[in-house]
Amino acid sequence: MTSETTAGSQQADEVEAIYERFAGPRPVLVVISGPSGVGKDATLALMKRREQPFYFVVTATTRPIRPGEEEGTDYHFVSVGEFAEMIEQGELLEYAVVYGDYKGIPKKHVRAALASGKDVVLRIDVQGAATIRKLIPEAVTIFLASESEKELVTRLRERKTESPDKLKMRIATARQEMKRINDFNYIVVNREDCLERTVDQVISIIHAEKCKADWKPVSL
Repeated sequence: MTSETTAGSQQADEVEAIYERFAGPRPVLVVISGPSGVGKDATLALMKRREQPFYFVVTATTRPIRPGEEEGTDYHFVSVGEFAEMIEQGELLEYAVVYGDYKGIPKKHVRAALASGKDVVLRIDVQGAATIRKLIPEAVTIFLASESEKELVTRLRERKTESPDKLKMRIATARQEMKRINDFNYIVVNREDCLERTVDQVISIIHAEKCKADWKPVSL
């Protein structure tokens, strides 16, 4: 084999390797976060209704179920004892105490979805998003924000799901969480009555991330 033939073979192998980088499904792990009341649940609900091919991770929580919520759809509602057992057995990707209740992401479901080539979408609070960024640098983080602080406070008050003291705590926490906005890869403003536009932007971000030349697989 001549040196010219050898060089041509090496170049062909290099080109083939380039094609292999984008030939597969290229799954991404997406974190959707933001303050309470900003519309995280509504955003994910509309994404599901559009039947997008994403795996939506269901968070485990020790807080009581609220009217209209469904076990296994909104959250996995577990006791404190059950949650402690999940921690001891290493079943959680991350967990934290949020407004006095535990919340955590089941690890095995995330791994299985990524292995199957599906994009994984996590809905977690700002504190949890910081943990995910450290554990999974490849994660794509999206911060949902309201159009203004006044709008956010109005949404929290209109939910009427907490006592006055707990409401004050949520508003104070939301203000602190807004200060972490620059820690995220993307910011999407969820304007009142513009949920369709919000979901369009989130889906566009996911598609763009999958097309990046420097895409890297998520390792857990």
